[in-house]
Amino acid sequence: MRRDQLSDVEERVYQAVTALEARGQVPYPDLIAEESGLTEEQVNAPLHLLTEKNLLHREDSPMAGLDFGPRFCARQMA
Repeated sequence: MRRDQLSDVEERVYQAVTALEARGQVPYPDLIAEESGLTEEQVNAPLHLLTEKNLLHREDSPMAGLDFGPRFCARQMA
């Protein structure tokens, strides 16, 4: 999927995820929302769409008993 096929909101969310990862932060939805300047409700649909487009993948909390919710990690663009 080429980046020029993303909506403005999808691009903002994708850029927020990659920026958080570049700084070593875990891209949880609340941080993605803050980074992109959107509300958590506004990032839900773009996160789902970007996952469907195989640009992001969802990971659940790896630590048993410590569930901070899902995080979304960027896949490398070709």
